[in-house]
Amino acid sequence: QIPKDPTQRWLRELAALSQQLQQVHPNVLAKILKQRTVYQNEEVVVIDKPYGLPVHGGPGIKNCIADVLPILAKMLENMKADPLHLCHRLDKETTGVMVLARSKEAAEKIRLLFKTRQVEKFYWAIILGDPDPVEGVVEIPIVEKEVQSHQSHYKMTLAPNYRLCPEDGKVMRIRKNRNAESAVTRYRRLASASACSLLELQPITGVKHQIRVHLAYGLGCPILGDHKYSHWSKLAPQKLPELTLRRLKLEQSKARHLPLHLHAHRLRLPLGQPLDFVCKPPPFFQKTLRKLELDIPKD
Repeated sequence: QIPKDPTQRWLRELAALSQQLQQVHPNVLAKILKQRTVYQNEEVVVIDKPYGLPVHGGPGIKNCIADVLPILAKMLENMKADPLHLCHRLDKETTGVMVLARSKEAAEKIRLLFKTRQVEKFYWAIILGDPDPVEGVVEIPIVEKEVQSHQSHYKMTLAPNYRLCPEDGKVMRIRKNRNAESAVTRYRRLASASACSLLELQPITGVKHQIRVHLAYGLGCPILGDHKYSHWSKLAPQKLPELTLRRLKLEQSKARHLPLHLHAHRLRLPLGQPLDFVCKPPPFFQKTLRKLELDIPKD
């Protein structure tokens, strides 16, 4: 049944696309990734990762990027090509620049560049609200915790080193959580309209779900379509401001279909001469920007 409402139709198509990627033959998936190759040399292959495609396998996942790397390598070079190697990861719902290495040595070299924070990564995210201040750095450690609710589940969350003393409001240092990882995200606002903003984000560290947690819990501005980090204790769809719903022509009851609007926009890799890769946001992201009247900055 095809919804009459264009917004719902568009959201349904996106969900269907994600399901299709799980159902296609691995050769077809490799072909899709080949078409999305934005750069290659003797050391690396850079792809524009599609929405809804996991990087690694897991329960209920039939297709993922890791599994089709041997096929993709053969399609790009020849039948004798060595499989490609993963150098970093992106969440299933995140789109954009992803670097693959042609050899084990190149992969190790690039992973080390990521680990020693020499790779510059820039993301774009559409968020709810307006960050205050409009640009800055969020530097709060992150830890994984179990959420005690009627459906127990795990989430990443903040583990701050400081808190305000209830008696006099002074800043106190608190005991460090042993399992917390230090996390630093630089952000700046590029545009704001319709109770939303477009941000450019530069994660300095690479902790799981770092950008999503820093925005939702650090700045109080969750990413549009991030249903996981819009609440703490419940697994419920994101609550959207009236103005945002109106501009998107969406009812709150259908908000659960909204995709995560997080895009790996640019990556600078200091490999020999510095390589600079840019991927435009996917059509659904651009469509949301237009509907919310958020002006896309010219690169």
